[in-house]
Amino acid sequence: MTDAREVLRIGNCSGFYGDRLAAAREMVEGGPIDVLTGDYLAELTMLILWKSRQRDPAAGYATTFLTQMEQVLGTCLDRGIKVVSNAGGLNPSGLAAELGRLAERLGLHPSIAYVDGDDLLGRIPALQRDGESLAHLGTGQSLAEAGVEPVTANAYLGGWGIAAALDAGADVVVCPRVTDASLVVGPAAWAFGWKPDDWDRLAGAVVAGHVIECGPQATGGNYSFFTELGDSGGLPGYPIAEVFDDGSSVITKHPGTGGAVTVETVTAQVLYETASPDYLNPDVIARFDTIELSQEAPDRVRIGGVRGLPAPETTKVCLNYHGGFRNSATFILTGLDIEAKAEHTVRALDEALGGLDTFAEADVRLLRTDTPDAPASTEAEARLRITLKDADETRVGRRFFNAIGDFGMSGYPGMWIERAERSASAYGVYWPTLVPAEVLRPEVVLADGRRLPVPAPPTTPYRGYQGPLEEPRTSVAAEDEETVLAPLGRLAGARSGDKGGNANIGLWARTDAGYAWLREHLDVPMLRLLLTEAADLEIDRFELPNLRAINFVVHGLLGDGVAATTRPDPQAKGLGEYVRSRYLEIPQALLPAPAGATTGATIGDRQEVAAR
Repeated sequence: MTDAREVLRIGNCSGFYGDRLAAAREMVEGGPIDVLTGDYLAELTMLILWKSRQRDPAAGYATTFLTQMEQVLGTCLDRGIKVVSNAGGLNPSGLAAELGRLAERLGLHPSIAYVDGDDLLGRIPALQRDGESLAHLGTGQSLAEAGVEPVTANAYLGGWGIAAALDAGADVVVCPRVTDASLVVGPAAWAFGWKPDDWDRLAGAVVAGHVIECGPQATGGNYSFFTELGDSGGLPGYPIAEVFDDGSSVITKHPGTGGAVTVETVTAQVLYETASPDYLNPDVIARFDTIELSQEAPDRVRIGGVRGLPAPETTKVCLNYHGGFRNSATFILTGLDIEAKAEHTVRALDEALGGLDTFAEADVRLLRTDTPDAPASTEAEARLRITLKDADETRVGRRFFNAIGDFGMSGYPGMWIERAERSASAYGVYWPTLVPAEVLRPEVVLADGRRLPVPAPPTTPYRGYQGPLEEPRTSVAAEDEETVLAPLGRLAGARSGDKGGNANIGLWARTDAGYAWLREHLDVPMLRLLLTEAADLEIDRFELPNLRAINFVVHGLLGDGVAATTRPDPQAKGLGEYVRSRYLEIPQALLPAPAGATTGATIGDRQEVAAR
């Protein structure tokens, strides 16, 4: 793009496939933006889209995007708002064609382009013959050794295809499996004419893209201290990244929308689904330990200082394969002898099904939500959740259901069933791997059928996280102060999520003194004590002093990923809040004043001070 501009306003209208339909209209009509983006894809979504394609080969994209475009496409064209979305999923050409038909029905004439080249499914045999093992990033096992047949295989593309499409005059760019941050990187690189080796600028755009990719999670959604936000106009508004030529940005939202944009709401989203402070993208490695956040004004948080390194020479690929069939039943156990009732049920099912150990997997969880001498019957209930997996659909479908029915009147006292399904459901298994970036051949397909190759950015071998670029600032933890037994969440906020079969837990302190204590006391052994189910799992720990944060990655907690795990919280969304609920001996001076006290400041107070 040749015309000079000071800022590019990029708004988000979707954080996942199924997000709020009205968000696109709210973003377009709520105030000025230059680019409308939407993120619809996750590892699980790719499997969902594959299933939809089995029913209809013309499907495979996020259909909700069409509904949103029907509401706003005309306005976007009138105002010169570019639209960039990864709603293309497994079939970007199909979505681009359907969007063209929608525009024709509306009497509109947008230039629609799509990005191609992420789909490696048909190339897997050739890649293996060329020596690519497609080894699982968690286990190291090669795809051939596993003996599985992928049903999807999509590389994570970068933002340069988007930039090329916009430079060619596209009004709408339909993307397949690009990284979430690429939806911001591409438009910013186009608008400001960045070069492929503008590492710091690109890294700053990656951070901005990561912050807004999940929609209102940056504006108060899923936020640990949500009670401080008050009732500010209903659901949180969707975020906007105002990106500048130097790669810095301001995260904000439209006036009058709910929620808030503060250093802490942005910090929470920065920590979401991250691992090492080296945040690898196909275009650049963004150093999250260099991020600097500051409250510029109410609902305006500036992101600056981000440093970047050359992109890695490998690109991540999301493979999914059919894992088999699964079914679950949940039994309610009430009152006394909870464990005996659970054992009675498991024993009865074991006998009826010829042994639970004969299934591919049998997961039995007793969820103790009961309390002694409960004042209400619901408070005396525990739940026994039994999940079976097998390659044979009939074994975990009707046979499992019938076995439950056979002892329905001869089970434990007070027996009733909250959930039991007659049929099993297919599940997929996520297989993360890497391929050399040089094997990718992304292209931009323009409305007139022309195909433009996308040049690959320069890369370098990645050696792993080497520690902070600069000596981090440190604070001395309080010593020999009076301590009280209190929840960790009174000192720190948290945001957690899934990274394939791993889970991350990012915790941030609200003060420098709090971070000093957190840094000294919250190590891996302490996390194992707080999160006992991770006692035997590998855990990585990373410090991000600029954010007053510590990030943990718990390997293997989610098994084979969200589609296959038997955990009740399959995406680890509540994991951080659970850790915050655990009690520790914490210095009294570090804890906030009790509720109702006049000391301390709310988020609104801090914003007002920052604006003066």
